[in-house]
Amino acid sequence: QVQLVESGGGSVQAGSSLRLSCAASRLTFSIYTMAWFRQAPGLDREFVAATRYGAGATYYGESVKGRFTTSRDDAKKTVYLQMNSLKPEDTAVYYCAATPYGTNWPSAASYSYWGQGTQVTVSS
Repeated sequence: QVQLVESGGGSVQAGSSLRLSCAASRLTFSIYTMAWFRQAPGLDREFVAATRYGAGATYYGESVKGRFTTSRDDAKKTVYLQMNSLKPEDTAVYYCAATPYGTNWPSAASYSYWGQGTQVTVSS
């Protein structure tokens, strides 16, 4: 069974940075598109960022462009989300997701596997 484990969440002040990690196991990591989603209380799950299998092209949601960066290390089977200039509206549970040969990166429904989530809280 594929396993995704997020880490790195926490409580920070606005303007701070955090780096989330998602360690994957029991999968051929290099063929998986890896993504980050987030969900705040009462809101739908929102696409944050994705890194495509293969050449590793990256894609971002509009609300995080220019502040967040995603990257992947296929040798370590790990994907990262570097979050800079954090805002209170970034407060949410952040989830890692994976799907083989994924091309519809913004759609949560297209991902086969999900992590348990990690809480990020940004105070003003």
